[in-house]
Amino acid sequence: MDTLSNGLTAIMNNEMRNKRECVISPASKLLGRVFRIMQLNGYIGEFEFIDDGRSGKFKVQLLGRINKCGAIRPRFSVKVDEFEEWEKKFLPSREIGIIVISTPKGVLSHKEAVEKNTGGKLLAFVY
Repeated sequence: MDTLSNGLTAIMNNEMRNKRECVISPASKLLGRVFRIMQLNGYIGEFEFIDDGRSGKFKVQLLGRINKCGAIRPRFSVKVDEFEEWEKKFLPSREIGIIVISTPKGVLSHKEAVEKNTGGKLLAFVY
């Protein structure tokens, strides 16, 4: 069970149906960090963790700005100088969208990873 993939699929389905918010279950720390990156880049609004005594849920406010998002499987390793190749594979254009990466310095977008000069593992893409 891949919580990241399930969460991004739920967001994509609710965006296509023009919903204003969605509830994603189960929650995970990684999913919360990916949501934080999406929020900082303006793709989603506020999100909150709801503790239900089990694994928890996320309530996410949708802004209608996501055209496509998804998890990248398998989680490929990527070096700093290889980001452009992966952008061509997953994003429609150079300046449109972000790739979310797990690095030793935390979960970052590919633009932040280039600024901090660090590589990592590919997690997701959003545009």
